[in-house]
Amino acid sequence: MNDILGVDLKDSNIKEKMTSSETAIIDGLDCAHCAAKIEDKVKKMPEIKNASLDFLSKKLKFELYDDSNVASIIENIKSIVGKIEPDAEVIYGLNEAVIDNEECDEGTGKIEKMILVSGIIIYAIAIIFNFSHWTEFTLYLISYLMIGKNVLLQSCKNISHGQVFDENFLMSIASIGAFSIGQFPESIAVMLFYRIGEYFQDKAVDRSRKSISELMNIKPDFANLKTLDGIKKVKPEYVNIGDLILVKPGEKVPIDGEITEGNSMVDTSALTGESVPRDVSYGDTVLGGYINKNGLLTVKVNKKFGESTVSKILDLVQNASSKKSPTENFITKFAKYYTPIVVGLAIALAVLPPLIVPGEIFSKWLYRALGFLVVSCPCALVISVPLGFFGGIGGASKKGILIKGGNYLEALNSVDTVIFDKTGTLTKGIFKVTDIKSCDGFEKEDILRYAAYAEVYSNHPIAVSILKAYNSDINRDLIEDYTEISGKGIKAIVAGKEILAGNSVFMDDQDISCNHINAIGTVIHIAVDKTYVGLIIISDEIKKDAKTAIDALKSIGIRKTVMLTGDNKKIGESIGHKLGIDEVYAELLPDEKVKKLEYIDGQKQKNKKIAYVGDGINDAPVLARADVGIAMGGIGSDAAIEAADVVIMTDEPSKIATVVKIAKRTNKIVYQNIVFALGVKVIILILEALGIANMWMAVFGDVGVALIAVLNSMRALKVKSK
Repeated sequence: MNDILGVDLKDSNIKEKMTSSETAIIDGLDCAHCAAKIEDKVKKMPEIKNASLDFLSKKLKFELYDDSNVASIIENIKSIVGKIEPDAEVIYGLNEAVIDNEECDEGTGKIEKMILVSGIIIYAIAIIFNFSHWTEFTLYLISYLMIGKNVLLQSCKNISHGQVFDENFLMSIASIGAFSIGQFPESIAVMLFYRIGEYFQDKAVDRSRKSISELMNIKPDFANLKTLDGIKKVKPEYVNIGDLILVKPGEKVPIDGEITEGNSMVDTSALTGESVPRDVSYGDTVLGGYINKNGLLTVKVNKKFGESTVSKILDLVQNASSKKSPTENFITKFAKYYTPIVVGLAIALAVLPPLIVPGEIFSKWLYRALGFLVVSCPCALVISVPLGFFGGIGGASKKGILIKGGNYLEALNSVDTVIFDKTGTLTKGIFKVTDIKSCDGFEKEDILRYAAYAEVYSNHPIAVSILKAYNSDINRDLIEDYTEISGKGIKAIVAGKEILAGNSVFMDDQDISCNHINAIGTVIHIAVDKTYVGLIIISDEIKKDAKTAIDALKSIGIRKTVMLTGDNKKIGESIGHKLGIDEVYAELLPDEKVKKLEYIDGQKQKNKKIAYVGDGINDAPVLARADVGIAMGGIGSDAAIEAADVVIMTDEPSKIATVVKIAKRTNKIVYQNIVFALGVKVIILILEALGIANMWMAVFGDVGVALIAVLNSMRALKVKSK
């Protein structure tokens, strides 16, 4: 490849560098617009490959090249944050940073409230009583400074760091301008309304943060580790594979493991969204995050905490906001240009009419321009849009559905074709030997024994069903050679005999004549030393909600459903017909599934997307190729969690329609916020220009609209059961 390109990658500057991911917390980050600015600045650092700052979690995730100096980068990030958000602090290098000193905040908060209340009282006295001009002016000035102190100071700090077009500056200029032209009561009232609006807006954002964090409150706090000295309570991170832990009634299972003693009912709702408790006993696997309801369980740990299901789920949901949707990216770019443009229009509105139109008074147009400044802040959009998507992701997690990013949530809105794998997706994937047919004097027991020896090293569900049916010990020392031919079968040398076990295509490739029968099930043909000896029929069962899932998808506007399977044509078409699937393609190898998906992709409507639903293990190439890959039955399956964009933690196909509904509802909420916020702002801007609106309306266009948009976004957290 290097020769073809004419480039020596060893010496070239275009060599792709290795990267590593880091996380920092921006404590004290209170401005969504400022968060977007910080993210943009960090992205432009030469040492940074990519960066994402989530305003809700306050986490800055960034990818840096391995040869970068982390300490130097953190200092540069601190410098960027210090210029944009002077009061914010960059916390790096702590596993669990303590964000906020509550005692200090509580004391500071009381003082701030006292100053604000005092300012309001003085303001009320100045309005109610009649004073001389200078006494009245003095009271209004004192009231203004007490009420607007924080906004004015923050504005000065930001200006000193080169940050001009933020809401503190805009509000300061607008209120000072109103004060300077004699609009004392309105100037103070506007600042007061702004402070109150900001307070409720911050409370709404904090509430949404809390709501989302509560959804993910599944991390176990401790593990009861069995030691020679008795039971020790330790952090789950300190438990090793093979250790025994005790799970008492009411406690969370801390780490994935297998029950070695006891039986109980476990609540799996935190992981699966299923409210019905599950019976578990000796030999069953339990996952971290389950809640033990009544019995005492001894569990043998089979995964480190970092590799456990609960850890992966937490990581997926917490990092989901780093994969931003196209709408989020658009709003970020839009906000970058929107504010300066509106500020430019405000300046033009203040200056041009008095210069161009004879008799126009500068103070009148300045007042209108000040309203322009107030309404120009884009925080309503910058906060509510990502909050809407993250709310949708959090709401889906309550139903046992993991969505890896806002980009996938938005993509689900455009899906009009859903392609299914068969085994383990629409069927249970639990195969059972239903019939054995022999020939040439061979006994059925002999055929089953040959098949068991051939399949002993395979993890395929068909192999598992054969071994289960055989139900006898296998002397693996007799197996001299073993070769698995993907999509066809297995060749094994057992005690000097060549055993072939596979489909009819495999037999044809080996020039062995076999019986072609019409059976509803998978047929495994067996040959010994090139002699055909018989066949085994293995059947699968359709999941109980598979038909409901197909019907539900069609009812919400999915245009086409397709099934791709490696099974024989008759089985595939039979199941497809029962479920009402539009198209069925059978007898496909893994690479042929990808080609078939690409063929279907070429037929889809413009701007529409394809979702592929598979088990996440055998279907990784197709899951990766689809616009949205959905893994079924992902609970406990590392491969499913890694391969797909969306993971259905239960084994229910009907939840595919649920996640599409969640995506559509979330998208609707996001666009409601965009239309509402922009619509109100544009209307107020026009009214301000015409002199109809006042500054009260302008403040509502800023903090009032932001508050309503945030509250509307929180609706995405609530997911209906049906």
